Amino acid sequence: MWCWRLAWLLRGSSTRGSLWLPRDTRTVPAAPARSHHTAPESLRCVWHLHGDHLELRYGNTLMRLDFVWLRDHCRSPSCYNSKTNQRSLDTASVDLAIRPQAVRADETTLFLTWPDGHVTRYGLEWLVKNSYEGQKKQVMHPRILWNAEIYRQAQVPSVDCQRFLETDEGLKEFLQNFLLYGIAFVENVAPTKEDTEILAERISIIRETIYGRMWYFTSDFSRGDTAYTKLALDRHTDTTYFQEPCGIQVFHCLKHEGTGGRTLLVDGFHAAEQVLRRAPEQFELLTKVPLKHEYVENVGGCHNHMIGVGPVLNVYPWNNELYLIRYNNYDRAVINTVPYDVVRRWYHAHRALTTELRRPENELWVKLKPGKALFVDNWRVLHGREAFTGYRQLCGCYLTRDDVLNTARLLGLQA
Repeated sequence: MWCWRLAWLLRGSSTRGSLWLPRDTRTVPAAPARSHHTAPESLRCVWHLHGDHLELRYGNTLMRLDFVWLRDHCRSPSCYNSKTNQRSLDTASVDLAIRPQAVRADETTLFLTWPDGHVTRYGLEWLVKNSYEGQKKQVMHPRILWNAEIYRQAQVPSVDCQRFLETDEGLKEFLQNFLLYGIAFVENVAPTKEDTEILAERISIIRETIYGRMWYFTSDFSRGDTAYTKLALDRHTDTTYFQEPCGIQVFHCLKHEGTGGRTLLVDGFHAAEQVLRRAPEQFELLTKVPLKHEYVENVGGCHNHMIGVGPVLNVYPWNNELYLIRYNNYDRAVINTVPYDVVRRWYHAHRALTTELRRPENELWVKLKPGKALFVDNWRVLHGREAFTGYRQLCGCYLTRDDVLNTARLLGLQA
């Protein structure tokens, strides 16, 4: 990916003109470049002053820290409010040509003295964690990628409804499963819309959409969507036609008098990882090309026309970590955002991803029954269903992703 190539270029130029000198903590003049090291050999801190940035090696991490960045992120009481965890310094007041008058480091801390006499102190571990180079090595959201066999062998337990609602331990276990696998189940839920609503509100504010707050879902074609039929539904993510697709979807089957209707689940990130491994240029194209998804509805009193724009795959540019897949062949609009010389390559890339998503070994089939609620990460896991007969009624809702992740972080989970 482009960020890897950028990192390679940076690594290639990182030591040009550098000279690593013995330990020194003297005041550093603005002109000649000097290098200094301190601390034990295992975590030796070595720094080198350049024209507009400080190059600092600590442990196994080589960091390049812009002088403006170093002044802007000062954590002194006059620059940062530790009670509110908010910046107090007016960034616009920082001279864009600023340069420290003095730099020194001990075993744990970097000290910078600025032209106005202000002293900034940074813990070296903090710099490793918060520098660009440090972030590139970190994963924002730890996950376990899975196909059907991997998920079955993991034997991920469902969480009992009472334990989920009444204990932090039950809630934390549920959220850990959800964060790692993108799906999680709660058992022994009373098969009513009201009890499903209580369940959902345990972890998030319910997101109001054009479908309402809590919705019933049956084959009465009450909405202009294939989902409101008895037909099979191919794997897809929901609300791709929203500018921000809904983060989490809750399903609870309240009743089914008939046959069929199993739910299909596919880990979209696992499929995308296979594309990245086999054809990285196609993966990259799916992260770059913006598409429109569209929802047009004129059924009964429901009149909607929604358009969402974004690539099929969304990644964090600094570490290439995938965080959202927007895949729905039903709702994809006319492709008019892609020039002629790109569109055929995009179709090849899309076909490669579709092939992975449709591999039988990647399909997890689940029969939803009354009392068993399913939470799906709509930014990661695709869902579908097989055709069914008889009367089948589901209820559910969408949850705000920020609130779910907030709940997880408050319980000490990385999210």
